[in-house]
Amino acid sequence: MSSLALRQRLMGSHAARTVLSVWGWLSLGVLVIVWTAMTFVVWVVTTPFDRDRYWTGFVFRRVCVAYKYLNPMWSFTVSGRTVTDPRRPYVVVSNHESFVDMIAISQLPWEMKWMSKEDFFRYPFLGWMMMMANDIKLVRGNKESIVSAMKGSRERLDQNLSVMVFPEGTRSQEGSLGEFKDGAFRLAIEHQCPILPLALVGAREALVKGSWKMNVTHAEVRVLDPIETTGLSKDDIPALRDRTRDLIAATIAEMKA
Repeated sequence: MSSLALRQRLMGSHAARTVLSVWGWLSLGVLVIVWTAMTFVVWVVTTPFDRDRYWTGFVFRRVCVAYKYLNPMWSFTVSGRTVTDPRRPYVVVSNHESFVDMIAISQLPWEMKWMSKEDFFRYPFLGWMMMMANDIKLVRGNKESIVSAMKGSRERLDQNLSVMVFPEGTRSQEGSLGEFKDGAFRLAIEHQCPILPLALVGAREALVKGSWKMNVTHAEVRVLDPIETTGLSKDDIPALRDRTRDLIAATIAEMKA
């Protein structure tokens, strides 16, 4: 019996899920509060020499690494390509499955600035850490916000920081891979920096949309080979977008198989 199957057998009952889900949310809340104080200290101490907030963001996202040791229902692995230079800027794109995506992708051992919807920045503690980490705020459907987010993304890339984008915009209701929007690919071509695709499986099952109860699940993030954009123009955006989506879709199918 695999370790996942054993954990599902031991912790998959209704009563166990209820108790462990309460523990999972409670421990996450306490951890985020404690981590906010630590992130603030790092933000203050590193301000004179870390104006782009690389180390503040790096420490902030380690909260997700710490959390995996507190929640016995979820486990995570990272596979695929190793990024050897964390300050080489990429436009990182991934499929979007659930809230757990953030925890799974933050297991990657390098810092990148996330483009996130405005709602997350309003949350106490979590939103404060996102602001300290210099993440990028986006208001969906607001043209001025989209222009501002793209400008902010270009500034991060100029600082040799990778930018993390979910090109679907939002997760689909039925769980299938949605259509990719152009923004991330336009950004990569304008900046002539590579696309770094990620394929993610297991996060959707960890926390089903509309439910507060967690499920015993293993999630995996696979880092794929970068896709170069040198020499591409805006006319190549659709081809780059579709190529990236097809690659992620094929990898997801392979991982699930």
